[in-house]
Amino acid sequence: MKHLPLRPMRIFALLALLAIGAPAIAADAPQAAAGIKETLSRSVEAAIAQLGKPDGFLADKAVRIAVPKPLEPVAKTARRLGQGQYVDQLETAMNHAAEQAVPAAAEIFGEAIRAMSVQDALGIVGGSKDAATAYFRRSSGEALRAKMLPLVAQATDSAGVTKAYKQLTDKGGGKLAALGASRESLDLDRYVTDKALDGLFHTIAEQEAQIRDNPVATGSALLQSLFGPR
Repeated sequence: MKHLPLRPMRIFALLALLAIGAPAIAADAPQAAAGIKETLSRSVEAAIAQLGKPDGFLADKAVRIAVPKPLEPVAKTARRLGQGQYVDQLETAMNHAAEQAVPAAAEIFGEAIRAMSVQDALGIVGGSKDAATAYFRRSSGEALRAKMLPLVAQATDSAGVTKAYKQLTDKGGGKLAALGASRESLDLDRYVTDKALDGLFHTIAEQEAQIRDNPVATGSALLQSLFGPR
């Protein structure tokens, strides 16, 4: 699946078909399903392009990956002691690892879209504001995790996550051990993978909700070409 450069309004247009009610397209379900698949394919490309670029996670507060909860007291202590740069280094490294791994999701999403039945497509159209996102989580969540985990492991190494983690916990002056946690008990690769997937699903759901709330803002050319008078 190739990444296409898309303008913001075009990104919103990618999920426009989801705003159309199922009864309106039931008479031509196969064609409608094909149109929905194409729209979903483009929406995934847009989400991956948004998050897979430099600072795609780091610069977006909604998906930015923070330190794991067991490390929060350590991070607070480090900042209080004027060593917040070690917290920043870890968070930056984790977010860069996520952005490097996200493009791998394209293949899995593509397979999920190709496998989508007409009934699945119509269910998305007539479903809740996050019906497409829920479909992807249900049909592809585990496959995405399995695909991305080894890539995240490589990315965390190249991004310096382990080094940044060691520096932060060392600067914590033993506080991590006092909290009953250890370096071995924190699987940062899995943590970054799960957070990367959360960010990806969040971005798709956000686009879906905006289209459902205001499909007119996308422009009508795409909708008319697929569902207009024949």
